[in-house]
Amino acid sequence: MNMSTPTTDAPGIIAEDLILLDADLGADKNAVIERLAGVLADAGRATDSAALLDAALAREAQSATGLPGGIAIPHCRSAAVTTASLGFARVSPKVDFGAPDGDADLVFLIAAPEGAGAEHMKLLSSLARALVKPAFVTSLREARTPAEVVTLVQDVLAPKPAGTSTATASATAASTPVSTAKSETPDTAAATSSSAPKHIVAITACPTGIAHTYMAADSLKDAGDRAGVTVHVETQGSSGSTALDPQLIASATAVIFATDVGVKGRERFAGKPVIESGVKRAINEPDTMVAEALRAGDDPSAARVSGSAPAAGAAASTGGLGWGTRLRQILLTGVSYMIPFVAAGGLLIALGFLLGGYQITEVAEDVVLNNSLQNLPDGGLATYLGAVLFQLGSLAFSFLVPALAGYIAFAIADRPGIAPGFTAGAVAVLVGAGFIGGLVGGLIAGFVALWISRISVPSWLRGLMPVVIIPLGATLVVGGLMFLVLGRPLAAITSGLTNWLNGLSGSSVIILGIILGLMMCFDLGGPVNKAAYAFATAGLAIDNEASLRIMAAVMAAGMVPPLAMAISSTVLRPKLYSAAERENGKAAWLLGSAFISEGAIPFAATDPLRVIPSMMAGGAVTGALIMAFGVTLSAPHGGIFVAFAMNNILLFLLALAIGAVVSAVLVTTAKQFAGKKDSELVDDRVAVAA
Repeated sequence: MNMSTPTTDAPGIIAEDLILLDADLGADKNAVIERLAGVLADAGRATDSAALLDAALAREAQSATGLPGGIAIPHCRSAAVTTASLGFARVSPKVDFGAPDGDADLVFLIAAPEGAGAEHMKLLSSLARALVKPAFVTSLREARTPAEVVTLVQDVLAPKPAGTSTATASATAASTPVSTAKSETPDTAAATSSSAPKHIVAITACPTGIAHTYMAADSLKDAGDRAGVTVHVETQGSSGSTALDPQLIASATAVIFATDVGVKGRERFAGKPVIESGVKRAINEPDTMVAEALRAGDDPSAARVSGSAPAAGAAASTGGLGWGTRLRQILLTGVSYMIPFVAAGGLLIALGFLLGGYQITEVAEDVVLNNSLQNLPDGGLATYLGAVLFQLGSLAFSFLVPALAGYIAFAIADRPGIAPGFTAGAVAVLVGAGFIGGLVGGLIAGFVALWISRISVPSWLRGLMPVVIIPLGATLVVGGLMFLVLGRPLAAITSGLTNWLNGLSGSSVIILGIILGLMMCFDLGGPVNKAAYAFATAGLAIDNEASLRIMAAVMAAGMVPPLAMAISSTVLRPKLYSAAERENGKAAWLLGSAFISEGAIPFAATDPLRVIPSMMAGGAVTGALIMAFGVTLSAPHGGIFVAFAMNNILLFLLALAIGAVVSAVLVTTAKQFAGKKDSELVDDRVAVAA
């Protein structure tokens, strides 16, 4: 072990007394981190080595800090740290820090004060970026003295002009983040994208925002270079970031979210194909993630960022989108905001039925408003609570159509469209136009509000436009149209649709179940899935047997994909799947049971041609069986956890099991006899390149 005497100069990020070379620091990572924390404390960089150790271990508990190539970067912020510092150890024997390819022999302890300044954080992020460069890592392993390590690190943190440091020229050139400006400066990035046929945008962020954020960014950019595609990254870390240009986002093939924390400004990416993971996957498997993003960009059924970008900027930033795409985004915005009302109201109504029985519908309002306990069918606290829950659910359901219309208008005209949209929805309910009336009224309200907002007015009137003029004018127009022109025709259409559903029997109802099952499994939470789900939940407000059978068919079919992939990857043929996919399969058991179709997305994203058709086949079988069995469901979400809201749980489970097994057998057969799937080929190429 080599360790120099402490320096007396003002402390920088790293110094010779913070470096241990070829040292045996213990058998596990805790011992290594404890020793490095002690080194920093002995050098006066921290007031309490125990507090620094606790902070580093707490960060380690969130996710392992081992990286491919024998590197580990335990790091933390702590009030015990007096100045941003790097402790370095080249350990022998190697120690396990949780890296996927083995133990680490190069360990950096990155310690930042609780309120570290931006300059310090930029220095630390520069080091983190350098650690993904092979030349820099090789130089660290070949260094003979602590002074050489200090020089290597200082060249990374503050690169010298070419020719001034021959000993470290290759490491400096390799570790300097040349592509940072390209990827994080909007003007340059936009210029770059204009010449590239395809580009991907990405967000990287880790809990502390010190190391993994920036390493993931550079790993993705390097992987993009290898794949022949430009990757523009917005790092949401401690050293600050420059937001991606909206036009760059709008024209991107896909988006990658490699984060361990929430994405800031996620709504900017609404509608884009998305690949999501923790930040470490972007470091460990950047080539795979870039390949997945490129495939997602070419796959209409790929998972997409939910929601809608703020409408105020929509006109400026969506000019490249076709009207079909724009209209789909608008309608999905309304549906996404409507679903919480549906879920809350539907589950409350179902709980009311559970406690008070189905007859509670006749007396709930009187019981709740007038405390008429004598009118309770069976008396007792449970029945009274059932009446309260049913009434709460009914009130929540009364906002279903107004919320749909209001947020459709919001997606078009931003906040000035909300009031006209809600009013249009309320009128639709009043005249009996229902769900269809809400759709039409929301679109009219939004576009009228948008048209009024573009009228040129004197400067003294502009302040009144969004809060008075636009809502008033749009409400008058859409209200008049709904009452005087559109209300009765739309009500007739709604009534005809309801009567048609009620009159379905025999083969007709089975065909409807097949169609709904196919839609629920086509894009796993995408627009087609949401359309089927919205159709079913809207019917809950009508509350007849046909509507409740549709709800049961939709929920059961939506549960098939994750359960089928769980069966295939954990029971039938686990060896056909990677270790990560087998782990996803374990989680898919619970996700499928809870009616979360998105549990199958990790499988569909990497192998859509085998997974999606197999899932659709099983979903169609389940939808048809639910309709044939006459199973009804009065809750809009929850899977098997709302069994109390079904009229026959055994038949529901039978239909679900048959469909899931059908899909599992089909996807297993496709993978078994159709050769390697795309994700395995990508992994093979990465392994060969490595």
